[in-house]
Amino acid sequence: MPSPSNLRSHLLRTVILILAAAAGVILFLPGLNTAPESTRLQIHRGTPFSTIVRDLETNGAITVRWPLKVIGRLVPSLHNIKPGRYLIPPGLSNIGLLQYLHRHDQDEVRVTIPEGLDISATAAIISRHLDIDSTSFAREATKRKLEGYLFPGTYNFPWASTPGEAQEFLLRQFHRFFSDSMRSVAEGKGLDENALLTLASIVEAETPLDEEKPLVASVYLNRLRKNMPLQADPTIQYAIPGPRRRLYYKDLRTDSPYNTYLHRGLPPGPICSPGAQSILAVLNPAETSYLYFVATGKGGHNFSTTLSAHNRNIRRYRANRDRR
Repeated sequence: MPSPSNLRSHLLRTVILILAAAAGVILFLPGLNTAPESTRLQIHRGTPFSTIVRDLETNGAITVRWPLKVIGRLVPSLHNIKPGRYLIPPGLSNIGLLQYLHRHDQDEVRVTIPEGLDISATAAIISRHLDIDSTSFAREATKRKLEGYLFPGTYNFPWASTPGEAQEFLLRQFHRFFSDSMRSVAEGKGLDENALLTLASIVEAETPLDEEKPLVASVYLNRLRKNMPLQADPTIQYAIPGPRRRLYYKDLRTDSPYNTYLHRGLPPGPICSPGAQSILAVLNPAETSYLYFVATGKGGHNFSTTLSAHNRNIRRYRANRDRR
């Protein structure tokens, strides 16, 4: 007959084996605590492990939290979970779920940033697609003086990008486009990088038609050479706070360094992010004597070399507008 000490030892081994088996089941058995269907989870930058576990329970990815908390204590490295959007496969084990989150790469989002947007409008698009607050993005970009440098295009961004990371990405796209040969051409025209982007941004704001951009660029370059005020309406729009609206004569007296009716030369900086065609138009303008242009009312512009011809074009535009 076994001694009491042997019985106790045998009982202890049995309990340990049962606990080990139970732990193995809890850790490794697929689907024990996890959902039988795919679930989605968003993890924001800086979210602590305890909050991630709570969110997993809230969205139905797990039934109870404690197995994941226990695993997190046993394997602290599994606390390192990247921010991102996750589609969690069904039926994972508890440890498999944490390993999936720990090893998963950040997902990317395809974002299109159109030409001609200012910082505020760019921030709004970025915040709609990425885990970025538009106010933070705009504030940081303004502080860094990135107006005009957030190069338009369609790009893949990590969803969990920071404002600074997204801005640096767009800035790199501009510098990748703006080659040394382009810089040399600009300098030959007396334009540094800021001046080039400033003029290109005005061209961008004036016309959406790529075929017109070299003509518009020629008008402003001709006026700069003659020391005439640019009198570019988009610079007034930029100077006036609030959403874009129709301009009135009183707006032309707006007190702002961006008011190109009051101040000769270029404004202090870009008014939007110009696209490639607007930049190329400034580098390769049409050879004209044009000094004026006005909208046709049909999407394009009429160009002229004299004020009298310009005034006739204005009257023609107003007549066409009144007939509509």
